[in-house]
Amino acid sequence: MITRRMYRGRRAASVENAALRVTVLVEGGHIAEVFDKASATNPLWTPPWRSNEPSTYDAAVHDVYGDGVDARLLAGIMGHNLCLDIFGGPSREEAAAGLPVHGEASVVRYELADDHGLAMTTELPLAAIRFRRRLALRDRALHVQESVENLSGIDRPIGWTEHVTLGPPFLVKGATEFRSSAMRSQVYESAFGSHAYLKPGATFDWPSAPRCDGGTADLRRLTDMPASSAYTAHLMDPARPAFFVAFSPASRLAFGYVWKASDFPWMGIWEENHSRTARPWNGVTLTRGMEFGVSPYPETRRQMIDRGTLFGAPTYRWLPAASRIDVEYWVVARTADAIPESLDPPHE
Repeated sequence: MITRRMYRGRRAASVENAALRVTVLVEGGHIAEVFDKASATNPLWTPPWRSNEPSTYDAAVHDVYGDGVDARLLAGIMGHNLCLDIFGGPSREEAAAGLPVHGEASVVRYELADDHGLAMTTELPLAAIRFRRRLALRDRALHVQESVENLSGIDRPIGWTEHVTLGPPFLVKGATEFRSSAMRSQVYESAFGSHAYLKPGATFDWPSAPRCDGGTADLRRLTDMPASSAYTAHLMDPARPAFFVAFSPASRLAFGYVWKASDFPWMGIWEENHSRTARPWNGVTLTRGMEFGVSPYPETRRQMIDRGTLFGAPTYRWLPAASRIDVEYWVVARTADAIPESLDPPHE
């Protein structure tokens, strides 16, 4: 049974069992909370600024979120947000037509229903896409099923990324650890922010990312630097279930996602460590995005299409006219004394 509620000033709904409580926001559809009851921890990121319903956002009034094209998204972002049908910024023409950063899925309203779990449905008017998501709890795991349906009569390439972002108190500098089925990897191709420390465009094998000052950074542990910013793209091993797992020693909680590499071959790791000083970041934000999807980088639609492939793998998903794509993945939370070296979905 779903419970309608307010969550951090936002209209929301929750499903829960003895182990977990999962909360989603009505507007934007964000999975805002996967609350582990044993450790009293929600690993997902809650921004340090006040959250706002996208339908009430007014650029002339809500200047606290900045004046960039991403302000409407930042006003309401929380936890795990969906990027569809682009992963990155809109073109100038798309922005003028009303398309926000990462597409409409993060700002539209969702219809929520009780369907042996929590069912979410919405339509993206500019993208002409119908999106459905169903969340069902199974002990200490969450099973997520999603579908993307092309409502138009046009074949098209799309971006589609599950923008999972972790935050404090689960995320602790120098302590939180990570494991993944990542393989070939690449650093963002230009300096990623004012505190970028990884060598732009460098290719490497997970987890040893080349640093600008020589040597390598081990991406299996969150940095302990006072300020840093980075983005790396990772091709997942196609021969096994794709996954990432994060472990917080303080909470003794291992938390991660498992999915099919054929559905989402890429994972991006976004690091924001007190680097962005513009509104609403204000130099106080600590996050790590573990963003799995069909594209390696956040970029415009034209850049996504022009890139085409990286390491021989496609950088977008083809969505034929009047067709539907179905995917599934698992969110898993486990009590642990040390980080698992892998993460397997529960048995059906």
